[in-house]
Amino acid sequence: MLLGIDEGTSAVKAVLFDDDLTPVREARREKRTAHPRPGWVEQDAEEILEAVVSAAREALGSERVDAVGLDHQGESVVAWDGATGRPLSPVITWQDKRGAPLLDGVDVRRTGLPADPYFSASKIAWLLREGGIARDARIGTVDSFLCDRLGAGFATDASTASRTLLNVPGEPAWDADLCAAFGIPVDALPRIEDTYGDLGELRGIGPLRARCVDQQAALAGAGCVRPGLVKATYGTGVFVLAHAGSRAPAVEGLLPTVAWRAAGRAEFALDGGVFAAGSLMDWLRELLDTEPAQDSGGAWVLPATDGLGAPWWRPEATAVIGGLTRGTTGGQIARAALEGIAWRVADILALLAPGELRVDGGLTRSDALLALQADVAGVPVRRTSADATVLGAAALAAVGAGLLADVTAIEPLIATGPAFEPRTSATWRQEHHDRWRRFVQATV
Repeated sequence: MLLGIDEGTSAVKAVLFDDDLTPVREARREKRTAHPRPGWVEQDAEEILEAVVSAAREALGSERVDAVGLDHQGESVVAWDGATGRPLSPVITWQDKRGAPLLDGVDVRRTGLPADPYFSASKIAWLLREGGIARDARIGTVDSFLCDRLGAGFATDASTASRTLLNVPGEPAWDADLCAAFGIPVDALPRIEDTYGDLGELRGIGPLRARCVDQQAALAGAGCVRPGLVKATYGTGVFVLAHAGSRAPAVEGLLPTVAWRAAGRAEFALDGGVFAAGSLMDWLRELLDTEPAQDSGGAWVLPATDGLGAPWWRPEATAVIGGLTRGTTGGQIARAALEGIAWRVADILALLAPGELRVDGGLTRSDALLALQADVAGVPVRRTSADATVLGAAALAAVGAGLLADVTAIEPLIATGPAFEPRTSATWRQEHHDRWRRFVQATV
């Protein structure tokens, strides 16, 4: 038996799987998110811990598991007392922008990442400079807090470290120069371990055999375990990852990131994020009290409520609605938002040119969205599990426990649906994508 735990942005999900990766039982806990000031996004660390423990125990029931896989919300950070485990700060989530000024003058080019507050470093620096956190506190991503509190030690994995601006992706340790540039003591950070293998024991849950960022877990859960395979997870945002093999090529606008590491050997991915998707649609649904119409009526929506990610990288950008007339309806604005999400994904896929796109996440239950995505991107779109993230965490745990020979053994166990094929011509796509790019450039 395998247990996957997905500590996502909006909820915690735990799923018990058998050794064929068939779900047996699951549990879900919603999480609260606070916005105390413009640009600030926070969660409660104790609430997250309780959600993880209670969801895991409900999913387990009376079963004992052979391996547990934990994925988490990537770049979000928290500080806590190493002796007592008591949180000293809220969880500052990946959407938070308060650390942006602390990026000025810091040269992060050797990481291959842009100087963006999306990543962990500026949030950690803010906690130390402005948040009243002492330099002898423990500070890390949410996985390191959970593992420390549950007995698996103060540690994170290489995929997570590659998302911080404090580690050169693929290097085994924190970069001393980058840490010094941000004023962050290396001793305050968790040790960097492999993504899967013997990673300790989660007290009251089971043996931890995999730990990684949620999007890397979804890469495995979509069966994208060979170079060239590409997935997109449609959740709070949309995150596109392409398996890149033993090294990540430099592609302007996309992020080199560690997919996973075992026995000290890393595999890489290229990453592009759209920071607002499900969160934008939920907000518009509440605001407009309507569902998307069949067409946008000429309206445009730039989904940038949390800044503009790849390949534009404009953290100061905000959402924009354009093309309105007196006849525009709320449903057409909602439809324009859906189209905006699809075009943002197309912005990223244009740099990757995949043979097909494998998709997962709650929004992918919509056939209309997947047909739209195929039309604007010009590639077949194939649905995998809506819960590919938690599935991937469990699958990587199976590899870490020796139940699967290696990560390539995951792919045959992943079910995929029929493809949504593009219905548009290359000429139509080029014309409309150029119009979309002009709209973005005019608004940021």
